[in-house]
Amino acid sequence: MRVLVAGAAGFIGSHLTARLLADGHSVVAVDNLITGHRKNLAAHLSNPRLEFLTENVIKPLSIKGSLDWVLHFASPASPPKYLKYPLETLRTNSEGTLHLLELARAKQAGFFLASTSEIYGDPAVHPQPESYWGNVNSIGPRSVYDEGKRYAEALTMSFHREFHLPIRLIRIFNTYGPNMDPEDGRVITGLLCQAIQRRPMTVFGDGHQTRSLQYVDDLVEGVMRLLKVDYAGPVNLGNPEEYTILELAQLIKQITGSDSPIEFHPLPQDDPRQRKPDISLARRLLSWEPRVSVAEGLLLTKEYLRSTLARVS
Repeated sequence: MRVLVAGAAGFIGSHLTARLLADGHSVVAVDNLITGHRKNLAAHLSNPRLEFLTENVIKPLSIKGSLDWVLHFASPASPPKYLKYPLETLRTNSEGTLHLLELARAKQAGFFLASTSEIYGDPAVHPQPESYWGNVNSIGPRSVYDEGKRYAEALTMSFHREFHLPIRLIRIFNTYGPNMDPEDGRVITGLLCQAIQRRPMTVFGDGHQTRSLQYVDDLVEGVMRLLKVDYAGPVNLGNPEEYTILELAQLIKQITGSDSPIEFHPLPQDDPRQRKPDISLARRLLSWEPRVSVAEGLLLTKEYLRSTLARVS
């Protein structure tokens, strides 16, 4: 296949691009490098099946040749990043989604939207199935991402209904692994970097809020399987193994051998109290479930971050 990946230099996009190339496909990689990094694709830039374009999807893209899929993984995704770029985040998920849908339609290609568990907001239903409509503060600071993705889902489904455009839609739960930006402010990078550098480890609130963490290779495997299945509804991709933030901090201390103290800070506004995917649909539809344990994935991520921090220092 010839596939366009928007957000290809980002954390997840770079892993997806690598997998597509490894499977023999050709990739048109698009990224404006606001939060992505060319170094994430450095190992592949000489591959003749990779074409890299430094473009912003909030403007229409001019792509020569045919495409089989347009994969929309573009958007700031960590709270510090989308709060730093609120308008860019909203525009990427609104105008950007529209332009990429129009491109897919013009190329008679399928469209794949990477949505998020954030559309569930601070959920009142636990675990969260795809049928749950969510509990989102539409005017809070996090809404630039939450509502941006909800709008992107609505727009994607409208193109599917109006034009019979083939679509796939995933809701990604907390994902981690190599190529994460040490400065992205997500819970895994924050705690791991603090532990590696033996700085105080920041836990927000009382630490009893929960997250479910999946390793990036498991997510990419789910994406590849969904591309082969004719299903237009949303599919949760995440790890149902649930940890409190405090448990996670203790596990990271153990894995890194760090003596960093844990410091408690006020909980950010609208921070979800619990997050756990119901992956019954993914199990049934894709015969998929996470294979990499949290401990194993954290070890792999620790080594990447340790080497990255060593280069920076």
